[in-house]
Amino acid sequence: MQGEVFRWAVSAAAVAAAAGFFGCETEAGAPRVKPVERPIVAPAKGVKTMTLQITSTAFAAGQRIPTKHTGEGEDVSPPLAWSDPPPGTKELALICDDPDAPTKEPWVHWVIYRIPPDLRSLPEGIPARSHLQEPAGALQGKNSWPNGRTIGYRGPMPPPGHGQHRYFFRLYALDAKLSLPPGASKAELLDAMQSHVLGEGELLGTYSR
Repeated sequence: MQGEVFRWAVSAAAVAAAAGFFGCETEAGAPRVKPVERPIVAPAKGVKTMTLQITSTAFAAGQRIPTKHTGEGEDVSPPLAWSDPPPGTKELALICDDPDAPTKEPWVHWVIYRIPPDLRSLPEGIPARSHLQEPAGALQGKNSWPNGRTIGYRGPMPPPGHGQHRYFFRLYALDAKLSLPPGASKAELLDAMQSHVLGEGELLGTYSR
């Protein structure tokens, strides 16, 4: 991999907590909450990034994601909407992942990019295809599943009894159209976005089984 895919902002205490997470449980039997290792994507040169507001009519920020949008239900992507991106935005990209999964890296649920800059929402149930007709020209990448539906959205399906997991929907406004092919991974998207970010925002949902 060329260069560093992303830089992590994690305190020494968070690193220690992460090291002690696997195989550890609280007294109640639920896993300890893993620290969120937020990917820091370098902004466009000379730009102070703008904060985007992301919402969903399916769930409020910090609240439980409805079963319909999980692996226990219809497993369709939730509707999302966002505020106006900064002037000069040429493309929007979105990543959804779960940092509480019992895996080394956050479990990736959705990678979608080349979203037109004039779009302000995504409808429910985006098809699981690499090339999308709606939104026109948008592309989808790989999720973390090794088989089955590996492109597009797959919803929460944490291990039973593993406690509440957090799902971060992160939207990025970019100053250039990325040259990524369809089917890119989260790491490839983050790498391509370096030094192109004009704004970003986040919506958190939760789920447990």
